[in-house]
Amino acid sequence: CAVRVPQPDVLVSADGRNVAVRGGDGRLHLMHSAKDAFLVKEWLAADADARAATDPSLGEGVSCDPSGCVTQGTGGAFVALATRPEALADDCERAALIRLRRHGALMLRRIRDGYAIEAVRPGGIDRPWSPAVPGDGESEPILRVPAAAPRPAVDATPSEVDVQGED
Repeated sequence: CAVRVPQPDVLVSADGRNVAVRGGDGRLHLMHSAKDAFLVKEWLAADADARAATDPSLGEGVSCDPSGCVTQGTGGAFVALATRPEALADDCERAALIRLRRHGALMLRRIRDGYAIEAVRPGGIDRPWSPAVPGDGESEPILRVPAAAPRPAVDATPSEVDVQGED
């Protein structure tokens, strides 16, 4: 009898610059503002996914622009990775999940009305390389998603005209 461990729906790197979201196809899709091939390789191996860190299918369903990325996770919830402060307003309006930097690396599993959160650095733990932050132990292990009507995804991919340089 094999024991099956529930797969995470969202993985967030400690620096918040790489986020993997489980898509409707059951596979991880990567949103990132920094390429970290070692990290992606580790995430894929832990997920029993044979794809290479450079596999183009990791970006399928992910829409990015200079302000960040957005993708739809399991259950239809949007997950956003903002790289600029001005992107937060739009992301807060549409996304079910916005990461707060103080939590470090996170693993999230979709539950009925939100996400169960597991932090690699549990709150209140003081380490020489990662000092505890006052109030860190106060976060809840469950993030509830506000009830809202789902909105269609907006493709943030620039058009060919925008990408082509002027003559």
